[in-house]
Amino acid sequence: MRFPPLRSPRVLCLLVLGGVLLGWPAPAHAGGDRPVDEYRSVYGTPGVAAAVIDGSSVETIVRGRDGDGHAVTARTPFRIASMSKSMTATAIMLLADRDRVSLDDPVVKVLPEFRMADPRFTAITVRHLLSHTSGLSNSTNNEYVFPPPRSAREIVAGLAGKTLVAAPGTRSEYHNTNYSIAARIVEVLSGQSFDAFLRTELFTPLGMTGTSSTSGCSDGAEGLPSGYEVVLGVAVAAPEMPGMCVGNGGVISTLDDMVRWLRFNQGTLGPDLLSAGSLAELHTVQPEAGDYALGWQSRSVTAGAPPSLVGHGGTLATWTGDMVFSPTTGMAAVVLTNSGGDPSLLSANLLAERTGAPATPMSNPLTVVNAVLLGLTVGMTALLVTAVVRARRWAARRRAARRPWLLPRLVPLALVTVLGAVLPTVIWGAFNVQYWIVTAWLLPLLTLLCLLCFGLGALALGRRLWCFRRTGQATAAPVRPATADV
Repeated sequence: MRFPPLRSPRVLCLLVLGGVLLGWPAPAHAGGDRPVDEYRSVYGTPGVAAAVIDGSSVETIVRGRDGDGHAVTARTPFRIASMSKSMTATAIMLLADRDRVSLDDPVVKVLPEFRMADPRFTAITVRHLLSHTSGLSNSTNNEYVFPPPRSAREIVAGLAGKTLVAAPGTRSEYHNTNYSIAARIVEVLSGQSFDAFLRTELFTPLGMTGTSSTSGCSDGAEGLPSGYEVVLGVAVAAPEMPGMCVGNGGVISTLDDMVRWLRFNQGTLGPDLLSAGSLAELHTVQPEAGDYALGWQSRSVTAGAPPSLVGHGGTLATWTGDMVFSPTTGMAAVVLTNSGGDPSLLSANLLAERTGAPATPMSNPLTVVNAVLLGLTVGMTALLVTAVVRARRWAARRRAARRPWLLPRLVPLALVTVLGAVLPTVIWGAFNVQYWIVTAWLLPLLTLLCLLCFGLGALALGRRLWCFRRTGQATAAPVRPATADV
């Protein structure tokens, strides 16, 4: 669905009128801002939509294009990834305010279908889920399975044979499945799909008309363009990596709507939607949770300073974002981008620019990584192609040598071939073919390098062995004596 340009007089009038009716001013769409331009230059980000809230004023900065090639506006849809967790936690709090659930209820009490192969699972509470202290871990519950589950119900059912890495409430470990279980609790207690509950009970009351959610990370949605893969400054529109995002990262929103979301969390929009105590609890760091609250994290303005901000980031393969606010000053920032990067740096610098604090230098470590990978790819391709082309010459030398040492001479090629096949799984710490898919989205140049090493390495090995065998047959063939002329 296409929206009219936000700078047209008709739309500006509607925004102002809507702001008056809702009791807060409409965002002012500013022309630009240096930190945003610097960020795009460093990370090669095709599209950015950002906003800074300062009390009653809002400045928005939009730059670049979306995956369909259209100019980014404050109404362009973005996947907000793990920033969705703040909305899942709020959905639970809405049910808590209605006495449907308590944060300290055991999950098995409100979700009888929940079962695990570890007897400690009965001690997991709703609070443990929302604070990532349940004991669930990717080491015992791989979240990168392919094909991924299709619903929160399937995710919960898939835990039946899994174990915990720690007793509930004793250890903090960020694990997306916690929030998918929370989404299933919302579905069971409300009798609605998770997306329907968010829309009717949260987004619509807050006027977030451009916000929705999907179960799968790569599920299509009306009006949602694709994100981008960016490698060494080259941006290519690409589909999102398949995965299960229900409850933990499936929300799609716009800059204007995310400004409303921050306003709500600051207590200046929709004050009757959630009790003041419940809203405060969402932003309060939980026991044994490190810096994690409930769908939010505690942050410091600068390294080493005491925590004074509340925020949360979001990262998918082709979308990233960040939001942060100060509970005391009224300052807030939100950043939405349609590619990889580190948007928390941008949100911090947007706030720093307006408070006079020093900005954090921006650098993209993937620039060096991808440059090295590109160099290795070109170099290995040249070496392996040479090995294929000169296989006959190599075989002839081995046959002519007094000691051919055939197998030792093939070891380097064999190692290159094997490394090409297993390197992606080694990097992620598990010998699992599923991590080839993860690598393909997160480090495409590494995937290309591995494929070339495996394919060309195997071809070079095969050709050398074939040529060696053919050379031996030619040497062993009987020589017919020459016939003298009569």
